[in-house]
Amino acid sequence: MTQQKSIAPVASEKFQSAEQLWFWFLYSKSVRNGFSRIHCASTRRPCEVLDVETLITKLYLSGRINDEQLNVLKKFGDKRRAPHQYIWSENRAAAVWDSAMKTLGDAAFKCGWIE
Repeated sequence: MTQQKSIAPVASEKFQSAEQLWFWFLYSKSVRNGFSRIHCASTRRPCEVLDVETLITKLYLSGRINDEQLNVLKKFGDKRRAPHQYIWSENRAAAVWDSAMKTLGDAAFKCGWIE
């Protein structure tokens, strides 16, 4: 007769902000798609990549995030930085980024992913 091993629940670390969640999501998608970068953090998170993708899709389909916001999130997410409001060419993008992060942050907080 074999003994059953108890599996202790592993604590997950919540994200500090919507930006941290977004950058983690894009990084995780790139790894999943085979474009792995050197990354030493192996922190367990309270959600999966598919969960974030589903949340963003729901926000988009409900009209809470629009095309312009998604484009800015993707463009600067690929650069791994937020747009800067004091750089003239990024001023508009910074305002769009902030509104998108507010929406994403509120939704992710309700899901329990952000502290």
